[in-house]
Amino acid sequence: MKKKYAWIAAIVVLLLIVIDQVIKFWVKTHMSVGQTIPMLGQWFNLHFVENEGMAFGISFGQQVGKFLLSLLRICLVGLLCWYFARLVKRDKMDGVVLTIFCLVIAGAFGNIIDSMFYGILFTESNFLEVAQWSPGHGYAPFFFGKVVDMFYLKLFLIPEKFPLWGGSYFFPAIFNFADACITVGIVLAIIFNKRIFSDLDKKEDENVANNELDASNEEIGNRE
Repeated sequence: MKKKYAWIAAIVVLLLIVIDQVIKFWVKTHMSVGQTIPMLGQWFNLHFVENEGMAFGISFGQQVGKFLLSLLRICLVGLLCWYFARLVKRDKMDGVVLTIFCLVIAGAFGNIIDSMFYGILFTESNFLEVAQWSPGHGYAPFFFGKVVDMFYLKLFLIPEKFPLWGGSYFFPAIFNFADACITVGIVLAIIFNKRIFSDLDKKEDENVANNELDASNEEIGNRE
């Protein structure tokens, strides 16, 4: 059963990463920055932008911040893989927990690939020209590539009187498939957090019980 979960996780993560990268590759090599392609009426569009920061186009410093963010992502993925392996080893895995870890790990990996390799694999995208596949003749060194975003939802217009976001469309952030995987995974993790952290809770309970037992034994020894 343990090997089964490991294989399923590896296949699902790989499949999600492939889907993410295929979408990004197509957008990168077929669209110029700022170009929009309507998909489902006016409320769902492909709108190509690039960012150097976190999910949904959030920036995190400049070059130093971007490098630190990439390292943070790699450390996070390593931590998630370690904890996933721990849950599998202790038979704490089920379909829901497996789905959560696969989504978050695959999403993080998807954006890591952009940051690490896109700068050396593609020429730079701009408002006039579409990027070309050009390994070794890219627009940025290793680790400093830009993350490709493309999904743009215009669900409904927020009333003008609404503070801060009035006049803009609901959920104005432009995101990619990897961002969506991470978001869904985090939402599921919040909903099913007891399944994920039950191993920690059990260990904490055992530590408390052991401490109480030690204290009791010490008290008995003092009485004697």
